[in-house]
Amino acid sequence: MKMNRMIRWAVLAALCAFGTAAMAQGTAAPAAAASKIGVINVRQAIGNTSEGKIASAELQSKYAPRQNELAALNKQISELQQRLAAGERTLSDEEQARLRQQGQRMAQQLERKQTELQEDANADQGDVIQRIGRKMMDVLDRYARENGYVAIFVNDPSSQTNPLLYSATQIDITADIVRLYDQAYPVKGGSAAPATPKPAAAKPAAPAQKPPQQ
Repeated sequence: MKMNRMIRWAVLAALCAFGTAAMAQGTAAPAAAASKIGVINVRQAIGNTSEGKIASAELQSKYAPRQNELAALNKQISELQQRLAAGERTLSDEEQARLRQQGQRMAQQLERKQTELQEDANADQGDVIQRIGRKMMDVLDRYARENGYVAIFVNDPSSQTNPLLYSATQIDITADIVRLYDQAYPVKGGSAAPATPKPAAAKPAAPAQKPPQQ
């Protein structure tokens, strides 16, 4: 599982929660910087933080056994169908019917396990996105006020609902926010800092292959 794939579904929800712009508040910026505007790719920012990278690795490790189980079950279904095809003229009608019923049960089991895996992964991903996202918004707010920004907009080119049609690369602050986030919330010993309330997890387990058609 790659990090970009793991958090794709959740970032859309995060964008809705964070809003399409973070407005600078507090002390007014100098007049010369009153029109300063920036953009941030939230998905990229979350994924590039040290905490986000650890979350990706932990989620991948957590769900790898279940993904392997689904892959093995999918292989069993394929082998059963191959057996049916090869024995079309040699197997009795009763044996063919039994194998078909067995294949249908296995396919239903695979679909159920896929759904359960995705739901569990989604829940873990939501926790991680909210946890990192809340802290990142604090970093972003402080950065905006200290540097005289009047508005910082979300830019996600991979999203069909991306609110920005164009933005200059010079106003992208994603890398700055990642750097400041890692400074504010460092990770130690390969795990999230003690201040984080929940174990890291994050971008979903990739869905297993669908069973071959009966």
